[in-house]
Amino acid sequence: MSERISLSIEGGVADVRLTRADKMNALDDAMFEALISTGERLSQEKGVRAVVISGEGRAFCAGLDMGNFGRMAAPKEKEASKSESSMIGRLEKRTHGIANRPQHAVWVWRELPVPVIAAVHGTAFGGGFQLMLGADIRYVAPDTRLSIMEIKWGLVPDMAGTQIMRHLVREDIVRELTYTGRIFSGEEAGQYGFATRVTANPREEALATAREIAGKSPDAIRAAKRLLNLAPVAEPVAGLIAESVEQDRLIGSPNQIEAIMSNLEKRAANYKD
Repeated sequence: MSERISLSIEGGVADVRLTRADKMNALDDAMFEALISTGERLSQEKGVRAVVISGEGRAFCAGLDMGNFGRMAAPKEKEASKSESSMIGRLEKRTHGIANRPQHAVWVWRELPVPVIAAVHGTAFGGGFQLMLGADIRYVAPDTRLSIMEIKWGLVPDMAGTQIMRHLVREDIVRELTYTGRIFSGEEAGQYGFATRVTANPREEALATAREIAGKSPDAIRAAKRLLNLAPVAEPVAGLIAESVEQDRLIGSPNQIEAIMSNLEKRAANYKD
């Protein structure tokens, strides 16, 4: 796919691998671009029914590349000459729908029409932790080291992390981890609610779950993701209507009929994309 990400698709499962292992898959400009372009490609890829995202080498993703921090501390001469007012709002510009570029590197996986599973091992710090949050499901190795580390660098989590964490974990836990930057384990991530499953083989189990999802009706899976994405922001009236709309579209459709018949006939389903 690129020098930062590899992509293979088999049996409806897209296997996305961060391949900057020598830098613990840290987020540089090329990695941001690769995450966005891969996510956008998969959103249009016919036949993809589930996605697994993982990192090669010793880490899932160690967060922002150290070179980026260096540039923040020592801005280029032409940037240093700019007035303070001209520097305000750089990140506020919406370049990708509701998000800016760094946010979209995470949010693109939420917007993907099929389920995304993050398989996390080694390290997931800062932006890497937020990237993990962008998945629908997170399988985490017990000895993984995780941190909302932005405070260490005098920053706040700004890659959609605040918007996702609040739906996963108690508010006081989010606040404590955000204010301190404390490193916590995969076991703790499971206890808090960040990890869907704590497992010694996150990638292996993530791929197994993705294959299971790929064997279900793709129409129903996509409808379910739309509903679950809507649920945190919709008022009950709108949410209940959305359920009915999705169900009306599914009942009697070819893939829904195939789901019924394959179960009645006790055979593997043959769904069409």
